[in-house]
Amino acid sequence: MRDRPDETVWRKSTYSNGDGDCVEVADGFTGVVPVRDSKDPHGPALAFTSKAWQAFVAGIRAGDFPTNC
Repeated sequence: MRDRPDETVWRKSTYSNGDGDCVEVADGFTGVVPVRDSKDPHGPALAFTSKAWQAFVAGIRAGDFPTNC
């Protein structure tokens, strides 16, 4: 687990599109997955439990969510 939030390394989600609608996630946290909007890197981040994030990603892979808004 990371000791300090300012040491967080963010990566773009592989499910983000190329139009600037990007979700970034941070690895290295025990039991939680931080998620933020890449267009607002200093804005708030959401924190999901690892179990909730895994369920969300499984839903994306299964096509449970619309691909366009």
